[in-house]
Amino acid sequence: MLKIVKTSLVIAASTLAFSNTAQADDVNEALANICTIVQADDKGELRKKMRRVQSDFKLKLRDYYSGVSCGGQSLIRTALTNNAVEVGTLLVKKMPSKDLSEPESDGKTLQAWIAEQGLQSSPISAELNERI
Repeated sequence: MLKIVKTSLVIAASTLAFSNTAQADDVNEALANICTIVQADDKGELRKKMRRVQSDFKLKLRDYYSGVSCGGQSLIRTALTNNAVEVGTLLVKKMPSKDLSEPESDGKTLQAWIAEQGLQSSPISAELNERI
């Protein structure tokens, strides 16, 4: 009897581990072309992508924002460097203001990075300043 219980627990644990890995792979697959969408300034496609990820995986933008890197840059930085105003302002509006003022992976806040890059005149920067 004890052997059956142990076997059942092992099977249940391995199934749970496999399903978590499968979901992570699916999320990565769902977000695969998000950088291309941001670079192309395709606001409609980005909205569809965000809705799909939210409905399929119960994740909001703030949940996966820091995990997505486009050539080493965050999504908002990518929008700024590609002059993707529509997408950039949408991303700024969808992110919690607290998260917008926190340092990113390189230790710089968005505002400091914008000033360093000389992008203060961007409409995305203006939207960011309003939100913070």
